[in-house]
Amino acid sequence: MDAMEAILSRRSIRKYSTQPIPADLTEDLMRAAMAAPSANNQQPWQFVVVNDRDLLDRIPDIHPYAKMAARAPLAIFVCGDLDAATLGQYWAQDCAAATQNLLIAITARGLGGVWCGVYPREERVRSFQELLKLPPHIIPFALIVAGCPDESKPPADRYDPRRVHQNGW
Repeated sequence: MDAMEAILSRRSIRKYSTQPIPADLTEDLMRAAMAAPSANNQQPWQFVVVNDRDLLDRIPDIHPYAKMAARAPLAIFVCGDLDAATLGQYWAQDCAAATQNLLIAITARGLGGVWCGVYPREERVRSFQELLKLPPHIIPFALIVAGCPDESKPPADRYDPRRVHQNGW
């Protein structure tokens, strides 16, 4: 699948088969996430890969919109590393770019995934820091739940020329 096809066909997939995701495929996804651009090339991110059934089952207790994690084989937390983020709040933009790369890679590899927001919801941030035993300088930014899709959705054409402005408003 080429890049444009992966971008334009990417959809939020919330139903998965029970098939596990191989470690080499997970590594490919991590490589794609870490290929994202970042401010001043700081790369202020860390990733927590979760494939432990007990942890996956506990995610919906913290995040009300992540119930699919209890049936998924994989979750990936994209986290900001405040010790590596020397340019202030740009870490959040950098983590968003890594998250989008991850979602596109999931689609390109024939998997399905969904982005569940964590940051800036303090109760989610704190609860996931506790669940995953994260040090205080690691901030969970996004939760990506993924697996082999057990549903399909057609591409959504979201292009709206009214939102494109040339050389000013």
